[in-house]
Amino acid sequence: MDQSNLEQRIKQAMERHPICSFGTVEGNRPKVRYMKLYNDGLTVYLATDRKTHKVDELKSNPNVHLLFGQEKEVVAIEGTGKVNDDETVRKKLWNREFEHWFSGPDDPDYVVLVIEPSRIEFSDRDMNLEVWEA
Repeated sequence: MDQSNLEQRIKQAMERHPICSFGTVEGNRPKVRYMKLYNDGLTVYLATDRKTHKVDELKSNPNVHLLFGQEKEVVAIEGTGKVNDDETVRKKLWNREFEHWFSGPDDPDYVVLVIEPSRIEFSDRDMNLEVWEA
């Protein structure tokens, strides 16, 4: 299977599975929580509050892991994350769901975590594993 075909299938899986488990490192231990996944290509975006533990954890250790999917496919992403408070990125990602937590795209506590993948494992329904690497 060629890389572009695999990338396309990974992107389609991201659209089908909007919730992921997002793992960071706190000290020397993993810490995982569920988050809403947004993407542009293979880059993942997660909206959060700048006062959360995950923001502090990323500043200390940018290594992250995401896992999502079920039945039809399972996708595991290893990569690095950074906190982005750029106005353009925040406005691009903003949607009405965020109004439960933030006053608007200009809320100073609203930030976007940007995840750049370095390795993605894609397993299909029959558990055939394909690996994408940056």
